[in-house]
Amino acid sequence: MDKPGEQGRNKLGLVRQLGLFDSTMILVGIVIGSGIFLTTGIMAKSIPSAGLILLAWVIGGLLTMAGALTYAELGAAMPEAGGQYVYLREAYGPLSGFLFGWILFLVYIPGSIAALAVAFAEYFGYFFPSLSNQRVIFSTAIEVFNNSLEYSLSLGQFVGITLIIFLSAVNYIGVGFGKIVQNIFTVLKIGIIMAIITLGFTIGKGTAVDFSLNPTGLSLGKLIIGFGVALVAVSWAFDGWNNLNFVAGEIKNPKRNLPFSLVLGTLVLIILYALTNYIYLYGLSIGEMMGEVRIAEKATTALFGGATAALISAVVMISVFGSLNGTILAGPRVYYAMARDKLFFRKVGEVHPRFRTPGFAIIIQAIWAFFLTLSGTFEQLFTFVMFVAIIFWITAATSVFTLRKKYPDLPRPYKTWGYPVVPIAFIIASLGILINTLIEKPVESLAGLGLTALGIPVYYYWRRKSRQNLDKSHPQGN
Repeated sequence: MDKPGEQGRNKLGLVRQLGLFDSTMILVGIVIGSGIFLTTGIMAKSIPSAGLILLAWVIGGLLTMAGALTYAELGAAMPEAGGQYVYLREAYGPLSGFLFGWILFLVYIPGSIAALAVAFAEYFGYFFPSLSNQRVIFSTAIEVFNNSLEYSLSLGQFVGITLIIFLSAVNYIGVGFGKIVQNIFTVLKIGIIMAIITLGFTIGKGTAVDFSLNPTGLSLGKLIIGFGVALVAVSWAFDGWNNLNFVAGEIKNPKRNLPFSLVLGTLVLIILYALTNYIYLYGLSIGEMMGEVRIAEKATTALFGGATAALISAVVMISVFGSLNGTILAGPRVYYAMARDKLFFRKVGEVHPRFRTPGFAIIIQAIWAFFLTLSGTFEQLFTFVMFVAIIFWITAATSVFTLRKKYPDLPRPYKTWGYPVVPIAFIIASLGILINTLIEKPVESLAGLGLTALGIPVYYYWRRKSRQNLDKSHPQGN
């Protein structure tokens, strides 16, 4: 029997050139996008309590840490390109791995790229209104089954596409270039966030935070439901931490650096998110926060006086830029791993002989992200797939138990701290989010399952094609 990772490989592979610092910056840079600047005001509608809001961020961070500790064992034992795809393939068979990669390529990563590119354009438009998302150059209504679907094309979408092209080119010509961009922009946004936190504590004109858990006298049932909704929002703000495992095949000394990066990066996120939210609560009352989408802008204006729209717009642009670069860097490694297993176009599994990157995988990801950006439908597609993404989080976490039983002799330089409690806690928490998503968005959740199911016949097509190619290359009688 082959050990994990032995099948479908050729001589020219990826090069390990990401150090501990690089890996940590990829994780932090992908996760910190626009969520931390927008989410808390929405949370305040569900739980109008400063104490519960901070508690939700801390618990969300601890659950993310539980996931990171779990994935650290998997990544250290199987430090290959593809991450979660590899773990699912080895634990439950190639179909489960393929379905993860299928939904990742169909919507999850390109949809994330499209969403981040359009978010960048939204804030870019503050400085250059003539290139904003509001500058519509074409609009029409399309009749589908007696329903009118509105479609519009803006200059902001072309700004987003230009950014996707640029960052895809940067990552195409070398991981070295991609990591430099990632390191610079992640350090920059961490520095800016820390500056806002420090200035908020030192010169900010805020008021003492009321840590009462239920200042508005909500019923226990409403508090519990509201806290669950808030945790879902926090989970989205932490989403992307597991993408680091996609690039495990390019991390130096991955048996040490991958677990360390997962834990260190998650710890940085917990600290930054908790302190940032404390500053929001220091600057604004719960009543002022409720329903406020541009919470960072409103809080900094209250703390420092004057309008801070330009400052926050610049901060969000920098933050989204780094998150977009990290996502473009990580995603192609999954398609590359699938192609190496002969479950995707052969060319996708090729490494550029000069740049040593999965060049064609980066290209097809960019093309599909272009289409989603132009289509304007990626947000709904992304909503569809989030339910399925949580299912894959859970199955990857359970693979820690499966793989220990299936491959007891597999070297595990790091074993999950707190096993089995930590992975079980992550699985239970993820199940809670899954159930909440199903209740809140049943249509989108079932649609996500439908999109995933479409991958089953595609999988069998690739399997049959792979066997046919093998038969041609090894005809009987030779």
